[in-house]
Amino acid sequence: MTTVRDEEPGFSLLCGARLSFGDGTSSPFSKERSLSSSPDAATTCETSWFCCGTAWGPCGSTGKGACGTCNSGSRQCAWPNTSDACFSITRPDRCGDTLLRRTCGHTFYVRNLCRTTEIAVRIADCGPQTDLWCGERSCCNGNCATDRLLDLTPSAYSAIGNLSTGIMPVSVHS
Repeated sequence: MTTVRDEEPGFSLLCGARLSFGDGTSSPFSKERSLSSSPDAATTCETSWFCCGTAWGPCGSTGKGACGTCNSGSRQCAWPNTSDACFSITRPDRCGDTLLRRTCGHTFYVRNLCRTTEIAVRIADCGPQTDLWCGERSCCNGNCATDRLLDLTPSAYSAIGNLSTGIMPVSVHS
């Protein structure tokens, strides 16, 4: 079951910003910055979409992803640091992004910066290959995000945006 929530108030930081807290916790994103807030504070980055699993919408049938559960018709995502093997391919560190390890099934909440609807997605694959798009930037109504740190399935992407855009700036938090 996927939940849709209204956006909660919080910090929205440029992609790559890492929240560090006195209790040793931090957000799933990088580049040291110290703020007093929740470890679940939002950050911004780019997202694209990808196909996996059974045929759905624009996608034909394909593999089930690194977690073995990926399905284009489900609200799921790919994260570039699900394992050592995944990280060695995606290399977000080459863009200056030091991401926390989040494994299969972890839930993120994602909102298109052009809209207010927020959806929950679960990690079902490894990706995107962040180092191919270091510095890439997308904007919407003056709200910009840099670095592609998240891929969404077509079902998830189309719940908050139009598939024809291909890339959109988003706010993400755990």
